Amino acid sequence: MDTITTCKLLIAPLIPLITSLLIMATGKKPNLRETCIIAGALTTFATVISLFPHVMHGGTYDYNLVTIIPGISVKFHLDGLGLIFSGVASTLWIFAAFYCIGYMRGLDEHAQTRFYVCYAVSVGAGIGAAFAGSLFTLYLFYEIISIMTYPLVMHHQDAEGYAGGRKYIIYLMFTSKAFLLPAMAITYVMCGTLDFATTGVLNGIFPATANPLLVTITYLCFFFGFAKAGVMPFHNWLPDAMVAPTPVSALLHAVVVVKVGVFSVCRIMLSLYGVKLLQDTGLGLFTAYFVSFTILCASVIALTKTNLKARLAYSTVSQLSYIILGVAMLTPNSITGGLIHIANHAFSKITLFFAAGAIFVATGKKDISELGGLGYRMPFTMIAFGLASLSMIGIPPVAGFVTKWYLALGAMDIHNTILLTVLIASSLLNAGYFVPVFLTAFFGDPPPGDTATGSLEKQPLILFMVVPLFITALISVMLGVFPDFLINITKLMGGA
Repeated sequence: MDTITTCKLLIAPLIPLITSLLIMATGKKPNLRETCIIAGALTTFATVISLFPHVMHGGTYDYNLVTIIPGISVKFHLDGLGLIFSGVASTLWIFAAFYCIGYMRGLDEHAQTRFYVCYAVSVGAGIGAAFAGSLFTLYLFYEIISIMTYPLVMHHQDAEGYAGGRKYIIYLMFTSKAFLLPAMAITYVMCGTLDFATTGVLNGIFPATANPLLVTITYLCFFFGFAKAGVMPFHNWLPDAMVAPTPVSALLHAVVVVKVGVFSVCRIMLSLYGVKLLQDTGLGLFTAYFVSFTILCASVIALTKTNLKARLAYSTVSQLSYIILGVAMLTPNSITGGLIHIANHAFSKITLFFAAGAIFVATGKKDISELGGLGYRMPFTMIAFGLASLSMIGIPPVAGFVTKWYLALGAMDIHNTILLTVLIASSLLNAGYFVPVFLTAFFGDPPPGDTATGSLEKQPLILFMVVPLFITALISVMLGVFPDFLINITKLMGGA
């Protein structure tokens, strides 16, 4: 690998860090500060995209930065899975950068420089996790994300913010220390290395002589240790983190935080254990049934929530498990469905949270019952919300349909009517909690005393929010109409 390519691989996670330093240096000049944010997002995106051609032609990137002891190193590796995650994170940062300007200025939020610094470093750590070539490297970036997003969750610095932030950091730090570190130690003893397998997804790094009980124990520790994946019962941090500003909610649910959780679980399953071992031990099917409970239970809870962000939060808990379910079924179709949902869910869910934030900034409304008539005052916002909702439900031609199509094919490949029923039931539940929001906005009566009329989307700061969310909604449609690009990337994993 030539020097220029190596620099791109290393610098992509560093650009957001450099951007954060520029944000601190220009903190007292908001216009210049926000110019640095946008420039950093665009540069990060361009750097990540420049890595696509080589991987799309079947190649990979590998670079060992430093070896601590034999088998434990800070190592970078970029393949199809990393390409999806890094591509999604770098793309959405651009839209989030513009959106944040409208949101933070529109509400005249305090500590904006701190907010942007933590946001940038979190995105950089997410890209670093996508490029991780070893379990040790992945763990380092995973923890950086936890630390840097804590100030974002408790941004408002009130009792509610501190409580949400406290639960957030306790959940994530406890699980990573109690489960991940022991699992890493046992894995190193059994395998002699923490480097991921790079020869496809069929065979992981565990030797044939590995003790089946220890293999199962370490797997469960990894599964629950990556609590950012939001699998029940380690999911309660996620709804409580909704006390954060809406751009943070978007970061949590679409760009980095929960995505690094499910990405890590997928990486462990495919590049540490491998399809054959998961099949032989029955851990794949166990995982599929386990996350099916989360899919259904979180959807039922979402039905009971009247606060828009709370409903979206439980929707995320449910939708994330689709990704793990797809990989856990261990068929080419199901793995494809699971991995492309990393992108499909990201663009749809960021649209939904962006819409919730735009509504709050423009009207101060948070409850679904208060949205009556809003569809006529914020038509682009609510149309975008409707398109993203269709994706979550799984209705063509929006992206979520492609996900559920491949997941259904995967369930039929293994002749499992239970998992197929879960997919159908969850889609009906998705419709049950998304459709009423859209219908209320366009056909519901305005709250008593609310006689205001006229468009709310013409205000300059609101436009900074509406334009990005409408574009991300259109992208979610395009990913459904033209899914081949993402599908082809998943095939680069080898054996998927």
